[in-house]
Amino acid sequence: MAEKKNKVSIKKTFLAGLITENPVFVSLLGMCPTLATTKSIESALGMGLLVMLVLLGSNLLISLLRNIIPEQVKIPCYIVIIATFVTIIKMLCQAFVPALFDSLGVFISLIVVNCIILGRAEAFASKNGPVASIFDALGSGLGFTMAICIIAFFREIIGTGALSFGVYFPIVEAPIFVQIFPKEIAISLFTQPAGGFLTLGLVLAVMAFHKNRKEYKAEMAEKARIAELKAKKAAELKAKKEAEAQPQQPVKEAI
Repeated sequence: MAEKKNKVSIKKTFLAGLITENPVFVSLLGMCPTLATTKSIESALGMGLLVMLVLLGSNLLISLLRNIIPEQVKIPCYIVIIATFVTIIKMLCQAFVPALFDSLGVFISLIVVNCIILGRAEAFASKNGPVASIFDALGSGLGFTMAICIIAFFREIIGTGALSFGVYFPIVEAPIFVQIFPKEIAISLFTQPAGGFLTLGLVLAVMAFHKNRKEYKAEMAEKARIAELKAKKAAELKAKKEAEAQPQQPVKEAI
């Protein structure tokens, strides 16, 4: 029974970071890389993967050391741990995917002060075991990656009229560009920082509309259910009063 309860909590923890407590769309954290590294899907995917790797490493280590780190210096210790993993990831990125390293530039180093990573370290990893902390990191990391890739998808298509593959990751011999519509009618504003704000605002507006519509339908369904119950109760009460108002038939005595 306890094992089943533990599995449910781990699943809930994973889905919280991915959907219900998405770092970008719900908590509005990590806005700097969200707006700066989403010009293309590949750069957004690269940033998301780097953040997720740092999240996994820092969450796991902080969870293992949670009972050793003194309360008075826990935040500096968390920052040192996060900075260590960022340095390792930065060196690996520079060695194996230099094009991505050049594209992301200073934003790789800024992962150290990313609110998502420090927030998960303080709110979750410092209070839970290693397994739960790993799933929390996976959920939050995948949620962040999914969010910035969605924003990058719209920015790249609207801003350039095409989707690119193999520019930053050496997955093909030469970069592939899939032209969706003519470049002449593309809106270059979406490849600039202002385009990031516009895209993020539009995505949040659509999500808010969907949420409000869902809540409105649920409210209308509840009101209809209550009205149906009231009507049923009124009909029962009316039938009872009519039955009481009818004259009683005299009972004939048996001969």
